Amino acid sequence: MLDPDRYAVLTFDCYGTLIDWERGILDALHRLIARHGAASPGDEELLALHARLEPAAQAGEYRTYREVLGMVARGVGEAMGFTPTPEEACAFADSVGDWPAFRDTPRALARLAERYDLAILSNIDRDLFERTRPSLIGGRGFDFAAVITAEDTRSYKPAIGHFWRAMQTLGVPGARILHVAQSLYHDIVPAQSLGISTVWVNRRTGRIGSGATPPAATPVEPDLEVADLSSLAAFLGC
Repeated sequence: MLDPDRYAVLTFDCYGTLIDWERGILDALHRLIARHGAASPGDEELLALHARLEPAAQAGEYRTYREVLGMVARGVGEAMGFTPTPEEACAFADSVGDWPAFRDTPRALARLAERYDLAILSNIDRDLFERTRPSLIGGRGFDFAAVITAEDTRSYKPAIGHFWRAMQTLGVPGARILHVAQSLYHDIVPAQSLGISTVWVNRRTGRIGSGATPPAATPVEPDLEVADLSSLAAFLGC
């Protein structure tokens, strides 16, 4: 069992863990497909397509997350038999700012911030995260000790750059960090490879498959599994 007193910092994946990125992705892509008069697939099929396209776009030489999402939009169009305009590809990236926070997120973060420093480790561009920040903080009187993005590390999780950068920026060893994330593939596997304790927020509890994220490439067992952030706050005594 995790010892709540062991940790000084909670680091969080953002999109998928704090933000309902699957709802945001689906709303934006269904609009794009409908605009071209194509037959839209079911939600799980569309999420699985995203889970294939996004990591492929992030592979190789670093490109911004706006560029990554533009490539995803074009890949979806190719799969559905149409070509998105450059403006439509940009609009998919811009939709990130409209992706909703999970209902439990702001209050649970505020509770956790009373006991721990909080930090964000996200595969995002800084300007896109700044559009998200208000929906996480919600005027609740706390802020993040650090925000580490793919733009900062020039890499995308599951690469370990975010985690190294967090230890350096926050000035704490991995043993004092508890990483909280929804994606086994992007977060739990690389964090555990560095000896960082992990909490899997299983936002897809009761649903089959891994949704918008690829399945973990290797077997992994997080230190704790919870269904939502409120459950984590309660477990940690916040």
